[in-house]
Amino acid sequence: MLSEFFGTFGATFFVCLFVVLMEFLFRYVDEMVGKGLAFSVLFEFFSYAALSLVPMALPLAILLSSLITFGGFGERLELLSMKAAGISLTRIMRPFLIVMAFMSVGIFLYSELAIPAIQTKLWTLLYSMKSKSPEVEIPEGSFYSGIEGYNFYVRKKDNSTKLLYDIKIYDFSKGFENAVVMAADSGRLKSSEDKLSMVLMLYSGESFENLREQNTSANNVPYRRETFSYKEVLIDFDANFSQMDESVISNKYMGKDLKELTFAIDSMMFHADSLDHAMRVLYTPSYFDRGLLSIRSITQFDSLPEYGAYTFAKLTEGLSSNDMLEVAKRAVRNANRLKVDMPFVHMAKFSDVKRSHRFDIERHRKFTLSLACIVFFLIGAPLGAITKKGGIGLPAVYSIILFILYYVIDNTGYKMARDGVWMVWQGVWLSTIVLLPLGLFLTYEAARDRSINISLPAFLKRKKKSDGQNDDQTGN
Repeated sequence: MLSEFFGTFGATFFVCLFVVLMEFLFRYVDEMVGKGLAFSVLFEFFSYAALSLVPMALPLAILLSSLITFGGFGERLELLSMKAAGISLTRIMRPFLIVMAFMSVGIFLYSELAIPAIQTKLWTLLYSMKSKSPEVEIPEGSFYSGIEGYNFYVRKKDNSTKLLYDIKIYDFSKGFENAVVMAADSGRLKSSEDKLSMVLMLYSGESFENLREQNTSANNVPYRRETFSYKEVLIDFDANFSQMDESVISNKYMGKDLKELTFAIDSMMFHADSLDHAMRVLYTPSYFDRGLLSIRSITQFDSLPEYGAYTFAKLTEGLSSNDMLEVAKRAVRNANRLKVDMPFVHMAKFSDVKRSHRFDIERHRKFTLSLACIVFFLIGAPLGAITKKGGIGLPAVYSIILFILYYVIDNTGYKMARDGVWMVWQGVWLSTIVLLPLGLFLTYEAARDRSINISLPAFLKRKKKSDGQNDDQTGN
């Protein structure tokens, strides 16, 4: 039984890996097309992408192969023969469950030891490919600073003709005081033949340039204004492919193992808690009390008892009206300072918490993807035993439906956890919490020899019946 399962698993695994690889490449096809990348670079990118998607393809392959294997056992009455000999379905599944346990441990070790290095190389290569041809990367409706010393703004792009419309270019390559500002109705940006510079072709525009680099006084700076119908600008930019330093990616979540992820999460949460503590200190009950204490030259606020221990009469005892006015002014200044600082503190805390969510998701996924191997087998094996349909047809349909269900649930939980709507463990483990009871239920039903009658929809039945009547009439 195991030999038949592994024979099916070997074929389905590469099919499933190809499917998830195509889905991944479809998202990043724009980073590869039209950039003149060497075949060796593309092959390296495909290899790293395929290796990084193994934990995603393995559960799907287990689901499909277990459906085909146990469906074939049921279709050939082998399960019936074993059950007639007194062997229960749970005993039949026992060796497979042992194999699934080893696979789960293996894929966890693979995710822990190999995936961080593979992901680091993959995303380093992807970011390097993004920066190769900046004319492709210039976005619509926002500034682009991917070329050092220049800022580009493009209102609209035509990907078919490579034309850029309503262009504004800010050239700071000679320094901010010698900036050149150009505006044009349209233009193109392309690499030169030697890939060492970019050629900017502008149509119907004007430019403004300071000439401070000449020997002129600071109060009398000449400038030059030019109107043109066509203008070419040569920009120094090495467009040849060069791979970035891997240290840029190794600090992100995809390049860390379990221990490093835990350490990074603790560091971010400690920083967020310290910001919380700082805010609580700043949110002391009364700015007025702070002003009173400061006017009396008391500076060690943290070592003093709570402000409630000081009565207002005691703090204001012997103070003149001028001192009280100064206290009020200091209280207002403290409040205004906090009003300015508060948004930045909240933004820093929100950034730490959001980053910690993404790191924590990656930590939990190392376990959920491993456990998915067992969960998908508990669904596929009893479902194949119930339907008693082997081959690639019906099992493939069931596998696609179940995987789409898993993908939708998992993606919903991921977004909820990423945005902080749910706790991280609730969002990441949602798919397992939903599908594991389904697998246990199917195993229970299959052990009781339940069967599922696959019937056609009503409109197909009517069509089939009418076709049969037409055939009878033709025969008559």
